[in-house]
Amino acid sequence: MADMQAEHAVSAGQVSVLRSLNQLAQRLDRVLQSLGNGDNAETELRAIASGVIAAAHQSPDVALATIFLNQIAGPYAVRHCVEAAVVCALISPVMEHSPAETSRIVVSALTMNAGMMRLAEIFQLKDGPLSDDERRAILRHPTEGAELLRRADIDDEEWIACVLSHHELDDGSGYPEGRSAGAIPDGARLVGMADRYCALVSARNYRRSMLAPDALKKLCGECSQAWLVAAFEQEIGQYPPGTLVRLKNGETGVVSHRSGPDGARHVYSMRDPAGVPFAPIERRSTREPLFAIAEVLHEDNAALRFSMRQVWGDAAAV
Repeated sequence: MADMQAEHAVSAGQVSVLRSLNQLAQRLDRVLQSLGNGDNAETELRAIASGVIAAAHQSPDVALATIFLNQIAGPYAVRHCVEAAVVCALISPVMEHSPAETSRIVVSALTMNAGMMRLAEIFQLKDGPLSDDERRAILRHPTEGAELLRRADIDDEEWIACVLSHHELDDGSGYPEGRSAGAIPDGARLVGMADRYCALVSARNYRRSMLAPDALKKLCGECSQAWLVAAFEQEIGQYPPGTLVRLKNGETGVVSHRSGPDGARHVYSMRDPAGVPFAPIERRSTREPLFAIAEVLHEDNAALRFSMRQVWGDAAAV
């Protein structure tokens, strides 16, 4: 929707979280492409992790919205790692992790797929089932990622353990080692859950993205760790910023804020019940019955075109 003006949810003059995340994704792409080739990657990876944490804490709403509005630039494999790192950066402090622990978890998310960067792009574009060789490559990628980190002279064993174990499951059905509950590090659990959540809400050639409430329900239903479920429900919620919605009165728009203390969310309505664009777009609170969320919409059903800056101001400038 061209040239709409909004009463920005973020004050003018702020550093753009969207631009920062895109720049960090570009840096991550360069590091991962050369990882293990003798360069000193650890300093750069830790700096990128610090940048993701700073961006996520500057504006959690903008950082989350980039995931649902597909705003992180670069190859899917890199974009996905940055998105998972954003989720980890927001949830780790809620789990009472120290800043050092949060940093380690975020850098683990950034490098979780180091062992399959090129294959991830191929898989993203596939429109048919994976071959046996491709399935075996997926099962190997945590081990290969851990080996790449070691070849890059990274000796933080907790970081490496997170990468190695982020696909392990409590019942022992995960991979690559089939570890069960007590043998899986908490950091790896968080990285794995962020990985799965971001994968569910991302579209593939062979399937649509899963709507945010459905993804959260599926993920929480599969997780046996109540504390991790509670953290996701608190920090992400059913209707995270960037979710496209139809309100009870028929208006369509985008969720702009996570829920407040009263449980209400802010939505910027962009079209009235007849589909006519608002100019300027209208800010609504779900506290009011008419503006309660009636349903979540896929991008292709919402018929909304807007820039993030129209909703979140300078913190979402390209």
